[in-house]
Amino acid sequence: MDKLPKIALPAVFILIVLVILFSKSAITIGSGEAGVLYKTFGGGVVTDEPPLGEGFHIVAPWNKVYIYEVRQQEVFEKMQVLSSNGLEIKLDASAWFEPKREVLGKLHQEKGEAYVQRVLLPTIRSAARSVVGRYTPEQLYSSKRDAIQAEIFEETKKIVDGQYIQLNEVLVRDVTLPATIKEAIERKLKQEQESLEYEFRLVTAQKEAQKVTIEAQGKADANRILSASLTDKILQDKGIDATLELSKSPNAKIIVVGGGESGLPLILGNN
Repeated sequence: MDKLPKIALPAVFILIVLVILFSKSAITIGSGEAGVLYKTFGGGVVTDEPPLGEGFHIVAPWNKVYIYEVRQQEVFEKMQVLSSNGLEIKLDASAWFEPKREVLGKLHQEKGEAYVQRVLLPTIRSAARSVVGRYTPEQLYSSKRDAIQAEIFEETKKIVDGQYIQLNEVLVRDVTLPATIKEAIERKLKQEQESLEYEFRLVTAQKEAQKVTIEAQGKADANRILSASLTDKILQDKGIDATLELSKSPNAKIIVVGGGESGLPLILGNN
């Protein structure tokens, strides 16, 4: 019984040490994450092997695991940039990105856990300044936003692809111009719209006038051709045909043949 405390104390000590070692050795990597292994006595960051995947892992207690989110993420950035004529433009943009899983060790070794602030955001700012500087405020306000967005994406992607970052999309969410410039552009656009509407009305009126002229000319040509083709003989034949048709009518009438000035029958009578 006297020996029991002497045995129990070392056993408890060993048990505590084992628990501490196990707790430091057991690593759980969550969904959408990956781990970069750092070997304290084995060359530092492991870059020639895939990162640790999701689930439970046992590592040596003197080593360390750095956990990264490898799902698509979004970062927002508000910038002040200059247009082609030197006016200050406020640009709100966001980027969809994710670290390249297969080179996660190199990303950690060369860029660190703050790679978004060190690499991605500065690159987006630089690309935005370069792209926006090619356009006027009028172009930024109206028709060129999609083109600007695509150009910022392409310029940013060219740089970050070599920095172990996969850029999926850049979205330009808002472009804010100085109030005076915005008002001037809106007035100009309104005037252009009114001018287009006025030109449309003029073209419509001209086309309608042309239509009326063509119809009137057609009728005049038809009447001229008809008048030229109607001889006295044809008129007499037409009058005789009409008289024959009327004579078949049951209404009372008197027909005097050859009584007209032109030799056409005269029809006298009533219903």
